[in-house]
Amino acid sequence: MRIVSLLPAATDFVATLGLLPSLAGRTHECDWPPGALDDVPVVTSSAIDHDALSSREISAAVGGEHRGSALYSLDAALLAAAEPDVVLTQDLCDVCAVSYRQVSETVRTMDGDIRVVSLEPRTLDGIFTCLATLGEVLGVPERAATEARLLRERLEAVRARVAGRPRPRVAAIEWLDPLWPAGHWVPEQIDAAGGTPLIAAAGEHTRPITWETVVEARPDVLLLMPCGFPPERTEAELPLLTGLPGWDDIPAVHIVDGPAYFNRPGPRVVDGVEILADLFPA
Repeated sequence: MRIVSLLPAATDFVATLGLLPSLAGRTHECDWPPGALDDVPVVTSSAIDHDALSSREISAAVGGEHRGSALYSLDAALLAAAEPDVVLTQDLCDVCAVSYRQVSETVRTMDGDIRVVSLEPRTLDGIFTCLATLGEVLGVPERAATEARLLRERLEAVRARVAGRPRPRVAAIEWLDPLWPAGHWVPEQIDAAGGTPLIAAAGEHTRPITWETVVEARPDVLLLMPCGFPPERTEAELPLLTGLPGWDDIPAVHIVDGPAYFNRPGPRVVDGVEILADLFPA
């Protein structure tokens, strides 16, 4: 079976299932495991140069001329050359990856019996369910069941480890300018790690907020996890917040690796929970 993944989280799942040798195509953002994807053809590109633009400029571009699936280009010729049996995509967020509609329309023009599988998890349980679904689709249901069980066991181990601790009030931000709270599975990650999530609820697709909203929530811990930014990029943009009223009153601020452990609905969200449990005050 030849697999093309048009979603970084799906590529993470493929790796977890031991199927990287079957990966015939990937996105320009797929980067895990490090070095393991170097020979896999890249079939997408971005219309925005994230390195050249500020967070505000990226946000304006996303909401302006580049909207929805126009954010990403899917190379139909490269996709066809990959000769996929299965194409993994998503229909959850048009600013995170190529849209399901764009993928479906492209596949419809290709020869062959190609199955398009859309992954749309909004919660931790939904992420584990996606793993099981992919196991069935890709012919490794037993491996998927084992990996899902191990992930759940790790999650429960963290819950047991933090049980009885004081629960800090935690606000998580997934974009700095404008401020955008982290929703979907991130509140559950915070809860599992022993914190009380603020501003966003589990499974919620959030909207931009004001800095005053953050301050009024009185967080003990502020987590900065901009979508798609490595910690170094977040560190460089930190001055966007440090001069704002109330910044110095927040007891703890942590920059974490959003793309690796928090932004993507893949197996490494459990790593994210373990990281947070170590960050939160005991």
